[in-house]
Amino acid sequence: MIALLARDLRLAVRAGGGFGLGLAFFLIVTVMVPFGVGPETALLARIAPGVLWIGALLACLLSLDRIFALDREDGSLDLLATAPLPMEGIVTVKALAHWITTGLPLVIAAPLLGVLLSLPAPGYLWLFASLVAGTPALSVIGTFGAALTVGLKRGGLLMSLLVLPLYVPTLIFGAEAARRGAEGLAVQTPLLMLGGISAGALALLPFASAAVLRINLR
Repeated sequence: MIALLARDLRLAVRAGGGFGLGLAFFLIVTVMVPFGVGPETALLARIAPGVLWIGALLACLLSLDRIFALDREDGSLDLLATAPLPMEGIVTVKALAHWITTGLPLVIAAPLLGVLLSLPAPGYLWLFASLVAGTPALSVIGTFGAALTVGLKRGGLLMSLLVLPLYVPTLIFGAEAARRGAEGLAVQTPLLMLGGISAGALALLPFASAAVLRINLR
């Protein structure tokens, strides 16, 4: 599993769909918002948690179609399906590689980009905590969407349409936790819900993704 993880990390960086693309998109979204809504500090501070969460969510979408597509193109996915490692383990490693190359850089960069949106000082810690708790769910759900569309040519748009509704609960509780933290309110409930979503996704979706991949590889 470690060798597969290292291979996926190298492929993600070499293919141009790694942390650089996601971070660039995240930065563009953050910079463009003040131009669209105006430079009023109070307004930016109020919308900053939601904007940063939406930017992180959309940045995660950019590289989802590469999770299985490269392996499908060169035949590696067929070899992985016959390997001793269970398909559920392969899917989990793929999701972990996506989180390391996309989700983790966004988690680190989000508090820094919060400065551009005048995020209140108490909100930085809770924005970071909400992204740590929620971005694993984005990667696991995205891996499921990638598995559904792995056999389709140019299935990126269809995958986005399938995945975005599944992202809504994570977005709601993640933005709510960051907003409450920025306003000095209690954040335990949204953070617990966010952690529950990530734990549930990690427990269930690798099996669903593996089943879908077996069907697509027949």
